[in-house]
Amino acid sequence: MIAITIGAVAALGCLAGAMVFLRRKRVVDDTPTSKALGVFIGLTELKGTAESEKPFASYMAGKACVRYSWHVEEHWSRTVTETYQDAQGHTQTRTRVESGWKEVAHGGESAPFYLKDDTGVIRIVPDGADIDEPELFDTTVGRADPLYFAKAPVGEIANSTHRRRFHEKGIPIHTKLYVMGQARERQDVVAAEIAHSKSGMFIISTRTEKQISSGFGVGYWVFLALGLVAALAGVLVNGLMNRHSVWPPYVVAAAGYGAALGLGWAWLVYNSMVNLHQRVEQAWAQVDIQLKRRHDLIPNLVEVVQGYATHEREVQTVVTDLRAQLEATPPGVQGPDYHGVLPELRAVVERYPDLKSSELFLKLQNQLTETEQRIALARDYFNDIASFYNARLQLVPDRYIAAMMRLKAQTLITAADFERARVDVKLAE
Repeated sequence: MIAITIGAVAALGCLAGAMVFLRRKRVVDDTPTSKALGVFIGLTELKGTAESEKPFASYMAGKACVRYSWHVEEHWSRTVTETYQDAQGHTQTRTRVESGWKEVAHGGESAPFYLKDDTGVIRIVPDGADIDEPELFDTTVGRADPLYFAKAPVGEIANSTHRRRFHEKGIPIHTKLYVMGQARERQDVVAAEIAHSKSGMFIISTRTEKQISSGFGVGYWVFLALGLVAALAGVLVNGLMNRHSVWPPYVVAAAGYGAALGLGWAWLVYNSMVNLHQRVEQAWAQVDIQLKRRHDLIPNLVEVVQGYATHEREVQTVVTDLRAQLEATPPGVQGPDYHGVLPELRAVVERYPDLKSSELFLKLQNQLTETEQRIALARDYFNDIASFYNARLQLVPDRYIAAMMRLKAQTLITAADFERARVDVKLAE
């Protein structure tokens, strides 16, 4: 029974590992690719090129990069003499050669950079990410090569063979990247950025989405096969130790492993659908929050226009439109139309120059502009994730799990006239 227990524990461990890979694969497959200008908050998948305002020059290759790291290793070798007891109990001596590589220097530079696509740019904070960097420099030289001391310490390690290996990895500017991570609002401008979060994956890779998904898929099948082998090996060893037929237990072990796999798969799909549903609700909550934020500015706006009797009525019309959107009406439910009010507000201001001279009014107008941009970002994110959620509800076998959970399709926001501003960044050529 000990062998069976060990085999079962190993099989369950491998099965858990397989579920981890499958969960990551589903996250990659289940997350729609967003555009840089449309990112707001939450788990986001992006594709574009790495860009920077002030790129680094890599230490060894000298390439313009958004980040890079390097290290130098020195080879050593020594002869070791040791004593031992032979089979007759006599003391003998022998020599052996030991060798290896020791790191003698390392370094690198990293800073937030931008991911650029056809809609604009978004800031990436790489700290804490699982980064796949291509090799920029890799060579091994002897003391006669100028590089030997130029990019490494002058002093050598003990037992050095006078060979050094120079290695550098990094992400050059304009490199195509796949990025998946949590989006959050920046503190300096009205825009989103991708940064590390304990609640989700953070990947920065030069591989494509298909390659990343396939890699997780390979990991899933490898761990799944190892788990089956472990379960069957435990039964085999137990049968050999107890000298009885092991074939019937093979069937039991395979059936048990299959049942555990089925339960694990159903649990994973269920959690995946719950997570996707929660992301839709979170996206809608952000639209609601931004609409209420705009409504909080209304009293101040009303107060400012009180002194402008000649055009108070026209400004109040705009204010009424703003106030009508105090509560966010769910898509598909009758309620106020979701339209931007900034064009109307600008038209009123242009007709009345004295209103433009009010510093307080201009300040409120700028705040409303920023709020409209936030609403636009929130709305776009909601439509993106809701569209993908609706698609998942139709796919087999997920649709059967969704039916048991009584999940229904989410209506999209169709009426929208919001304005979004690009993030102005002067990127290096």
